[in-house]
Amino acid sequence: MPEVFAQARSLPISPQKIRLVCDQVRGRDVDQALVLLQYMPQKGADLIRKLVASAIANAENNFELNRTDLYIKTIYANESFKLKRVKAGARGRYKPRVRRYAHVTVILDEREE
Repeated sequence: MPEVFAQARSLPISPQKIRLVCDQVRGRDVDQALVLLQYMPQKGADLIRKLVASAIANAENNFELNRTDLYIKTIYANESFKLKRVKAGARGRYKPRVRRYAHVTVILDEREE
């Protein structure tokens, strides 16, 4: 079976925060993961939910796989670029501000019955 995957690039959230959500859904069935993500309060949960839904659509439309047999084989978040800004600090100094972004990849596989 070919790999079914979806990628989301340059998501406006740090990789550390989105990895916490990825760890919750890794290894789960896709329908179970979507329900779990729908009720999680984290910002990254909505981003991951859209990505998993996209991967499911890829599996159904491009590879003609059955949705009920799919599970999340691998999901990981890597670091993307960083926006580095400065803010004025006391006594003429500056305070660096770093805005982090993430790349997320999800790979689906079919469960062997």
